[in-house]
Amino acid sequence: MQISRRGLLGATAASVVLSACGRTAQNGDLNAILDRLATSVLREAPEYATSLAVSDEQAGGRYIDRLSDASKEGFLRMRGIAEAALGELNSVNRDALEQKDAVTYDVVKTALEDQVRASQFEHGGGAQSPYVVTQLTGSYTYIPDFLASQHPVTNRDQADAYLARLSGYARMLDQESARIAEDAGAGYIPPNFAITGAVSQLSAFAGMAPAQTVLVSSLQSRLAGVADIADADKTALTQRAEAIVRDEVLPAYQRQVEALNAILPRATADAGVARLQNGAELYSAALRAYTTSTMQPEEIHQMGLDLIAQFTSEMDAIFRAQGMTRGSVNERIQALGRRPDQIFPSTDAGREQLLALLNAQMAAITARMPEVCGVQARAALEIKRVPEYTQAGAPGGYYQSPALDGSRPGAYYINLRDPASEWPKFTLPTLTYHEGTPGHHWQISIQQEAGEMPFMRRALLGFSGYAEGWGLYAEQLADEMGMYANDPFGRIGYLQSMTFRASRLVVDTGIHTKGWTREQAIDSMVAATGDQRSNVTTEVERYCVWPGQACSYMVGRQALNRMRDAARATLGDRFDIKGFHDVVLANGSTPLTVTESLVTAWAAAQNS
Repeated sequence: MQISRRGLLGATAASVVLSACGRTAQNGDLNAILDRLATSVLREAPEYATSLAVSDEQAGGRYIDRLSDASKEGFLRMRGIAEAALGELNSVNRDALEQKDAVTYDVVKTALEDQVRASQFEHGGGAQSPYVVTQLTGSYTYIPDFLASQHPVTNRDQADAYLARLSGYARMLDQESARIAEDAGAGYIPPNFAITGAVSQLSAFAGMAPAQTVLVSSLQSRLAGVADIADADKTALTQRAEAIVRDEVLPAYQRQVEALNAILPRATADAGVARLQNGAELYSAALRAYTTSTMQPEEIHQMGLDLIAQFTSEMDAIFRAQGMTRGSVNERIQALGRRPDQIFPSTDAGREQLLALLNAQMAAITARMPEVCGVQARAALEIKRVPEYTQAGAPGGYYQSPALDGSRPGAYYINLRDPASEWPKFTLPTLTYHEGTPGHHWQISIQQEAGEMPFMRRALLGFSGYAEGWGLYAEQLADEMGMYANDPFGRIGYLQSMTFRASRLVVDTGIHTKGWTREQAIDSMVAATGDQRSNVTTEVERYCVWPGQACSYMVGRQALNRMRDAARATLGDRFDIKGFHDVVLANGSTPLTVTESLVTAWAAAQNS
């Protein structure tokens, strides 16, 4: 899943919130605190304001011509807002709040506490993303696609704002380049493979002709459809964009390449954060923030090993029922992936066929969602390929939320750099169920459409343990709904996906607490899952620069299953799966501790 690589709660000006702090503390108005917090966040996160399509007033002023501050000062402002807002919340008497407001209080306070804890590590984006620029992090990984697919160009003002943001993008790149050198001085240097991966992608973009970059071509194509801009002005705007890319953006790309190459001789292949100053504490903070649990690394590591054994046994039984008995389970998975009926060619036609299949899968399961959920998501979903200029380092799939006003649908991105080797047909349904419906798209759409929920919770807060746990639970739910009843190999794909996420528990903790090398981690995951080494390599390199994030999936899924089992035990025959899903989803993304309290209260109410 992908919303933003920067913590939204950290993106605001401390001075603004601190000046309001005294007034709020006196009246204890929770809604007023949250409203000001949301506005302050959006003021410092203009890209996210655009993504949500909020008003200038709600975002604290005009934002369409601005990009975020990527400097160290900007990072410290992020932490300042969390600290100041936490102080405001601590002045509120929680016991005097209505139940729904008490839930909001707990949700927001947990988010702020996690933000403050993680941002005590002042390098990169904090504990959860400790390096400024890697093969997966940095403005180059998301700003071009943001400008091409989310910044609106329907009139002259928006077109002029686009040009302002192009210049702002060059400034962002330079701010990051300054931080690369500063962080390196404190010993925060990414692994060498993360640096070379970033340099490769940056260099490829920097070597393009300005007019051929998506930064120019997307503007030109969208201007063509704007009726109230004269043709001569369209030409002038396009030429201005090309000049900005040539004279400002691409040179900033090159400066970032130089900044990374300057620290490369000091980089090593050591993959884990334990080598960093206070690395153990950093990993603990990251793990806590991502999972919203107190599970320790050793517990998580063992959970992964146990689940791998369980899922492997289930796959073996399916293969045997299909007459595939030769070799290990992983060898049989690899043999299945080589079958001609499982391969989409790595051609434009093959990619189109793959996308058509995903759309058909989405339509089929969406039609059946009334069977398992009372509350229905309304937002549309687009399925798109990861942009070619970032696909080399991007994950296999991720999700982008819809605009709050319905002007832009949700988007499920799939990496199609080499579908012939990386996306056998049997692996695709479970990815669709995870990123689309009943997974991220379903969950986030229901959250955004919950009109009674405070805007802060509907639009600005997310918890990886809950969200990724739901995504994984959604894969399981699709299986329980019978989506694989006539597709045994599709169920192999589902179980392989589960094994993959269980392996993440083993690998992430192995890298960051047991001193595993990148190669050890890759070997472990290939052995556990039978997946392609190229795909596994991308995944493992992701875990190296996002410590703890990979654990949120299965930790969250197991927590949701424990909640469901407990509710079923309480209610017996009165247990209603629709009611369970509605209480989990309609309350939006919450820390897992809060989710559990909500489910417990729901079960008690049904039993009274």
